[in-house]
Amino acid sequence: QVRLVESGGGLVQAGGSLRLSCTASGRTFSRHVMGWFRQAPGKERVFVAAISWGGGSTHYADSVKGRFTISRDNAKNTVYLQMNSLKPEDTAVYYCAADAHPANYYTPGSYDFWGQGTQVTVSS
Repeated sequence: QVRLVESGGGLVQAGGSLRLSCTASGRTFSRHVMGWFRQAPGKERVFVAAISWGGGSTHYADSVKGRFTISRDNAKNTVYLQMNSLKPEDTAVYYCAADAHPANYYTPGSYDFWGQGTQVTVSS
């Protein structure tokens, strides 16, 4: 079992930056693929970024490439999402997710464990 707790959300002006953190319980964090997803009001939860066990492989949605960076610190059981050049359309609840062997990295159903989410609001 993996318990995930996100933090770092908030209100920021367009063009600003935020760093989200997701800390996991348990001793198997380093053996889980970690993903970030987001869900805007009235919309489906969509993929943002994912990172492999050791951090050597990362993947991004086209909408955030070049602006967001996912990273992880396995010693701290934490995955990060650095978000720069934020836009109003980035406004959403952001969730981190974990799975030891996801079927793929971009589908929410591929992940077994989820955090409670953290709100990110970008004002224009």
